[in-house]
Amino acid sequence: MEEKVYPAGEGYDLFKKKVAQLTGIDLNIYKYQIHRRVHTLMRNWNISSYEDYYDLIKKNEEKRREFLDYITINVTEFFRNPNRWDYLRDKILPELKDLAGNRPLKMMSAGCSSGEEPYSLAIMATECNLKFEVVAVDVDEGILKKAKEGVYKEEQLINISSSVKNKYFEKLGPDKYRIKDVIKSNVKFKKLNLLEDSLPKGFHLVLCRNVVIYFSAETKEKLYRDFNKILLKGGYLMLGPTEQIFGYESMGFKYSGFAFYKKVAEAEQVVKVENR
Repeated sequence: MEEKVYPAGEGYDLFKKKVAQLTGIDLNIYKYQIHRRVHTLMRNWNISSYEDYYDLIKKNEEKRREFLDYITINVTEFFRNPNRWDYLRDKILPELKDLAGNRPLKMMSAGCSSGEEPYSLAIMATECNLKFEVVAVDVDEGILKKAKEGVYKEEQLINISSSVKNKYFEKLGPDKYRIKDVIKSNVKFKKLNLLEDSLPKGFHLVLCRNVVIYFSAETKEKLYRDFNKILLKGGYLMLGPTEQIFGYESMGFKYSGFAFYKKVAEAEQVVKVENR
């Protein structure tokens, strides 16, 4: 079990402000658990002051990368939680295909990390013979660079069949694969802060899985309402298997099973009706 560490708070607010300016990540939006992770890393590096902590991650790119990976928990794999992806393929995508008509399906991977999720989307859509485009966003420039490179370890492809692996991946070595351009060309990566930047609109599907786990309840609600705004009516929001939206009806959603929420109304209109 991770040891609880509670360092003196003096200087912590300034540290968080400087980290936000440096990385774009606002530590204030998280619940207490993420703050414990910040302080655990501080202890592991034998640092006693926030000033030294900040100077280290500012000047040392490797330490900054380690800090960001530890804080944002960039751990993922292709088709993570396969039963959810089966539900997406069999239930959600046919419905969205009808909704889109002759237009391409517009899908977003929000908090895309190192690219496994948006590339999984692109592979599935390609296998289903759909017209589509995938927009993948993350606040972390370093992880986006890795995603664009599209190189992965074999263990990250554990949920992919040999035939699909051979079709869409190039083997680089005994334990490395690179996603092929036929998939890569359909995914557009962009740096974007989900809580501060304006989000592009007009999506049929938004995936935001295992991103908000440490967010406060208020931050989660704001983000879910923002997702409602950028989804087309009838579109879906997909969350992680352990995540759920409390009061989803008040945000214009209908629960559809397997962590999928369908947009049935504009969130602002629902709020206005309830307040009458």
